[in-house]
Amino acid sequence: MSAEATTEERASILLVDDMEDNLIALEAVLGSLNEPLVRARSGEEAMKALLRQQFALVLLDVRMPGMDGFETAANIKRLDQTKDVPIIFLTGADDDSGYAFRGYATGAADYLTKPFDPWVLRAKVTVFLDLHRKSLQLERLLAQEHADYGEVDARLAELERQLEGDEPPDLEQLRIRVRELRRLMGRGGRQG
Repeated sequence: MSAEATTEERASILLVDDMEDNLIALEAVLGSLNEPLVRARSGEEAMKALLRQQFALVLLDVRMPGMDGFETAANIKRLDQTKDVPIIFLTGADDDSGYAFRGYATGAADYLTKPFDPWVLRAKVTVFLDLHRKSLQLERLLAQEHADYGEVDARLAELERQLEGDEPPDLEQLRIRVRELRRLMGRGGRQG
């Protein structure tokens, strides 16, 4: 996690694997990122976790009893609430070579075979965490811009009512309000 990341920018990572040893290995590799790691031992548990909280990324084992990784990914991509969560598939090196194609077709953002290089996995996860933070930052900026435009619209409507009234407008008050509007409009362009 970068030094400037705040508590609300912490990005949870969902680890989905039916094997305890694999979950322990993932936690060991990703623990140094200082992000919340949430475990799920099945596709069903993963779906419940995804509906309870927001995740920046899902690391998903392909072969699991019950709902396998492909079915889990298809369910993740089907729901509006979770469809944009990136998925990195993890699978054994001896698995069918068609698994990678099937994984990407299901909506995976990436695909790694076990045993994976810890540095490569950490680097890929870091990229997705950065993208998640940038997405949240963009959402906040757009929400602030929307609020600013709403405020400008309300103030302009108030000025129009004053100008259309029977009383002659107070020119000094109009000048003050126009300066306030200019300051408010300028604030949106200088945020960062």
